[in-house]
Amino acid sequence: MHALTHVLPAADWRERERAHAERVRRYSDPYLARRSAGRKHPVEDFLFTYYTQKPGQLLRWHPGDGVVLTGAEAGQRSGWKYYRTLDGGELASCGLPAGSTAVALDREAFLAARREALVFAQVILAGTAARPAQFGCFGLHEWAMVYRQDKFELRHEYLKLRLGEAGTDKVVEDSRIRCSHFDAFRFYTPDAVPRNELAPSRENQRSMEQPGCLHANMDLYKWAYKLSPALPSELVMDCFELSWRVRAMDMQASPYDLADWGYPPIRIETAEGKAAYVEQQRAFSAEAQVLRGRLLATLAPLFEPVDADCTAKGLP
Repeated sequence: MHALTHVLPAADWRERERAHAERVRRYSDPYLARRSAGRKHPVEDFLFTYYTQKPGQLLRWHPGDGVVLTGAEAGQRSGWKYYRTLDGGELASCGLPAGSTAVALDREAFLAARREALVFAQVILAGTAARPAQFGCFGLHEWAMVYRQDKFELRHEYLKLRLGEAGTDKVVEDSRIRCSHFDAFRFYTPDAVPRNELAPSRENQRSMEQPGCLHANMDLYKWAYKLSPALPSELVMDCFELSWRVRAMDMQASPYDLADWGYPPIRIETAEGKAAYVEQQRAFSAEAQVLRGRLLATLAPLFEPVDADCTAKGLP
């Protein structure tokens, strides 16, 4: 069994649940309204369409591993996946009266089902954190995804290219392309693939990802939600909001004309644009490294067997 390190009274955790819902709805409500109306947004839909976490799943607040929720409403969570009701001995060890209603993460069930994902995430996060950041890509992965697109199926067919097809192709042909992220590289057009100096794959992902990469930093959200509910939802949303801002910058540096959508271009085909891109890329990399460290620190106890006593009371 594992340590139940914090006990949250109903009033406290319900306030955190309310604040989380408000935070999520700033992003999810406009997306759901657009989806209902049959409209698309090339920037602000991305986290809900590319990633597998749906708005309703993101909206559910979780306290994370080791936190006990008390009160009648907490008992409703006993039917949620990876939750369990505390027994009498655990209630006593947490200083709760017999007959109290209290729930916590079912750590054993979570680890039985998600250990492989947990280990893989830890390997990716730790490996990425340990490598030097590279800042020479200039967002050219998005350009490679539409290189000679007249020969292939159009990507984002409702968007215009700032420089047109010929101008876009020339930027690709005149540039050195070194994308290290497989989930960006896999969307290259066939003609763009041999122009990439690296050959990222799912097999070498754990040794290729580096902390300057925008997509690796966006994916912090992916690793966070894939390990929910063992992570606190506040940390998941910190990763979500970083990913949201990185996506905006990623598309500003893309070949698309998004000015009418409220996203002025970062013209990476110019020296000034390259400098602006790297400045923002460095800032995001530093921010992502802090989040990466928080994720690793939060996940670390899941690898360690500890006792079942409540070691602290009150808010985390």
